Amino acid sequence: MPNARISVIVGLASLLAGLLLGSGPAGAQPSGAAYAVTVAAGDLDRRGTVVSFALPSALPAAEHHLEAPDGTAVPLQVGDTRAWFVLDRLAAGQERTYRLVAGSAAADSVGLARKRRSLALSVDGAPVLRYWTDERPLPRPELDSIYLRGGYLHPVRTPSGRVVTGDYAEGHPHHHGVWSAWTNTEFRGRTPDFWNMQQGTGAVVPMALDSTWQGSVQAGLTARHRYVDHSAPEPTTALYEQWTVRVYDVPAAEGDYRLFDLTVTQTTASESPLILPPYHYGGMGVRGRDHWYGAGNAHFLTSAGKDRSNGNETRARWTYIGGEVEGERAGLAVLSHPDNLRSPQPVRIHPEMPYFSIAPSQLGRWAIEPGRPYEARYRFVVFDGPPDAARLDRLWADYAYPPTVTVSRASGADS
Repeated sequence: MPNARISVIVGLASLLAGLLLGSGPAGAQPSGAAYAVTVAAGDLDRRGTVVSFALPSALPAAEHHLEAPDGTAVPLQVGDTRAWFVLDRLAAGQERTYRLVAGSAAADSVGLARKRRSLALSVDGAPVLRYWTDERPLPRPELDSIYLRGGYLHPVRTPSGRVVTGDYAEGHPHHHGVWSAWTNTEFRGRTPDFWNMQQGTGAVVPMALDSTWQGSVQAGLTARHRYVDHSAPEPTTALYEQWTVRVYDVPAAEGDYRLFDLTVTQTTASESPLILPPYHYGGMGVRGRDHWYGAGNAHFLTSAGKDRSNGNETRARWTYIGGEVEGERAGLAVLSHPDNLRSPQPVRIHPEMPYFSIAPSQLGRWAIEPGRPYEARYRFVVFDGPPDAARLDRLWADYAYPPTVTVSRASGADS
């Protein structure tokens, strides 16, 4: 399937100037400023699909919405240079053209609230996840302070509110909900381990919360972390890491799951590379609830049809973990973008512990080099009930090959 592309066609600069918001009632489109947004489904049936497109350069970052052919107003969230909306349904091979209209069509439904040491993201007031901007306090007095960690996601909740992640896990308190770290590394002749922080050779430390936003389609944040080499004579930063998190409002027709994206971008902090020899775990980690511990208590499934018995060190487009929560099955799946390094990326599925990691180092030695950032993109689907492989395949295809969007001068517009 060819990679989808976003094509933005704009008119002359003099015509684009007409997009500037004028006077008049809210939602009115100024004369001569009509633009059309055409979405092509491509080879896939689309349902509840997150769509993003680049805005014309002369369009101000102000409130707009889309008007469907039947006159229905569709929420559109505008950022600095891009806009987001959710496509309800569009059959394979079909197109739909919307009008781009000034003014908001909906109140903010995806919210973000600052808590002590953390940010809480929600949809229609229901909590979805929490990002720890600072070290989360230790939950048990017997834990050593070396385990203190921030810069991760926990708790992650299903639509019914069930928590599907664990933190400061029993037996492995260096496991933290959804987190990232490298295990087997080489840096300036040393071998810091940023995953097993209890060894004292490495740690991942929150640096800054750079931005937050909320709106009618999505809410999110960007934050930075440092990978600190403690095996050096003085603590030395080996990598800088940026996280971008986006939580989406999926329409009610598709609302039996939560959807959020996580993009991890890592750059060297100096002219020294971080070398990553072959290793069976490390990278992106997901820890389930403590009471899922045991061979029969956590359930796994991959896009290749593998489970806990045969999925370890296999490659997958998506990986699911789940178990019983309050008497009902609940879990989450991580969809790995095809542009990720060594895609489809291999996974580590533990035989007893409720966790897995997405570990490109399983496939051999590599390095994060100066001037060559490492980027990994993942979409998370969180839901009540057992996994539906067909639906996860569809959601992965939506993520991997989004619809094509064209922004053009509307036919019949004043010139």
